[in-house]
Amino acid sequence: MHSWKDKFTEKIANFFYEPSSSSSSSPSSSDHDQTSLPLKDESYLSSILSFLFPSQESISKEENDYEAGSLKIIKCKNSDTKDENPDLGSGKSTSSNEVFEDAIDLKTPKKHVHDLNLDSVFISSNLSQFFLSCLPNIVKGCKWVLIYSTLKHGISLRTLIRNTFEVSGPCLLITGDNKGAVFGGLINCPLTPTPQRKYQGTVQTFVFTTLYGAPTLFRPTGANRYFYICSNDMLAFGGGGSFALRLDGDLLTGTSGPCDTFGNRCLAHNEEFELKNVELWGFTHSSRFR
Repeated sequence: MHSWKDKFTEKIANFFYEPSSSSSSSPSSSDHDQTSLPLKDESYLSSILSFLFPSQESISKEENDYEAGSLKIIKCKNSDTKDENPDLGSGKSTSSNEVFEDAIDLKTPKKHVHDLNLDSVFISSNLSQFFLSCLPNIVKGCKWVLIYSTLKHGISLRTLIRNTFEVSGPCLLITGDNKGAVFGGLINCPLTPTPQRKYQGTVQTFVFTTLYGAPTLFRPTGANRYFYICSNDMLAFGGGGSFALRLDGDLLTGTSGPCDTFGNRCLAHNEEFELKNVELWGFTHSSRFR
């Protein structure tokens, strides 16, 4: 009894067999066998069957040849499994996960986005983008920390000054009037109150306002170095003509006017106004591993 493979081989041979002219004239069985002999050659049929029904050994060989070709398949491994190929740049081996993480760090640009969930009365999305563009580079990308707010800490300039000793570096004072204008300025913390009018600050100090449509920034003009004054009963920005912004000790009222230090216009709707709230924000560097 012939097996199914023998029958299939015979059908394949008959399919490819085309009788020649000599065989058609003498259709004897011996001639037929001689004519079809090349097609029924065992090695030839074996190659056909190997193509149609590849063995497991040939499949494994093809997979190995594929992996050894020009395409390299990167497989993920556990962090404790070391890559057999050393890092060409550093001359040391690394795990596949480390290589994968490095690839993400190189291809994914880091962009620091301001936290819009801050507990602030004044900071909107538009104002947040404005601060990102005008704040010093040393605080860009830092975490915002609320140092003082009249809604949380009470109405007291002394409390505001005392809380500034918790941080160091630039801090942003934000306040506003009851008619909707938001304004303030940049100071350095901790604040040091002086009994006399002694100006402090650096050329990084500025004042701003939203009174004139889009947020407007006023930086030092170089006319003087009257950046800001801090005492137990007053906090004021600028000088020469009038204060650009002055907050009274009770943090309930204030004044604003043009000054030579910043070349600004009035920051509030009126030169004298009632304060809606006062906030002081500091900046700290947060770790990427937290």
